[in-house]
Amino acid sequence: MEASTPTALAPEALDEARLEVRGITVPVLQAGPPDATTAVVFVHGNPGSGRDWTDLVRAAGEFARAVAPDMPGFGRADKPRDLPYDVEGYADFLDALLAELRIERAHLVLHDLGGPWGLEWAGRDPLRVASVTLVNGGAFIRYRWHVLARIWQTPVLGELFQATATRPMFRLLTNRGPRRKLPRAFLDHTYDVNFTRPTRRAVLKVYRAMPRPAEMGARQAAALRPHDIPALVVWGAQDPYLGLELAHAQSEAFPRARLVVLEDSGHWPFADDPEQTAGAVIPFLREQAAVPLTKGEAR
Repeated sequence: MEASTPTALAPEALDEARLEVRGITVPVLQAGPPDATTAVVFVHGNPGSGRDWTDLVRAAGEFARAVAPDMPGFGRADKPRDLPYDVEGYADFLDALLAELRIERAHLVLHDLGGPWGLEWAGRDPLRVASVTLVNGGAFIRYRWHVLARIWQTPVLGELFQATATRPMFRLLTNRGPRRKLPRAFLDHTYDVNFTRPTRRAVLKVYRAMPRPAEMGARQAAALRPHDIPALVVWGAQDPYLGLELAHAQSEAFPRARLVVLEDSGHWPFADDPEQTAGAVIPFLREQAAVPLTKGEAR
């Protein structure tokens, strides 16, 4: 494993390192004190990258170490064809990445598929989890796949769909539902950088390797519930992929979860309503970062 050496950062500054972890090179957006062993760890979803979190990483860096990687297969990370694109594999990679960064304890911020990836890691060693923030993602409790997921899981049909996904189609599908529309710059960046043909192939592998979502969600919730981890759930109510009922279900994994519903937002509230999203997420993270460890918790 090799890592670039991050420089000392001013609170408002951002740095990007490129790390090689298990033979896979990924960029990691960073802010805050680079040597802190507790960090806010942002995990994107599909089709996303660490840069989805740029503003929130910068804001979190004012009071904590913050990191946001591109996960394998996505963004500007390597996209090896032979990678096992399953939930366990992503949890393994996240664990190895945090070890490389010398992060021992995490405030997780998870979106979309980052939810099951991050919670799979969290369920293995909950004492390493300082808090959890879920942004339209989490444990897939009593969840059934949305129509696009079912298309991606279908051989031949999924390949045809990905091969013919034009820019206008992409804009239409990502903007479907919410009253607050996504900015054109966000859509174009996502299409040009995060929805390349290698990533489209990775998406098919991810969804075909995913277990039944309700069973996975129930298992992850059962592993996390006894630990009563502080949690914030921020949800765009107009999400056509992960409905608001899933937001309410997160209390089965996190009994004290706070719920903030953004009525006009969709699946990407950090993009369609960044001010309200930050207004919910950053005070929660600041509060949790100030909470002292209790006896027996990992440092």
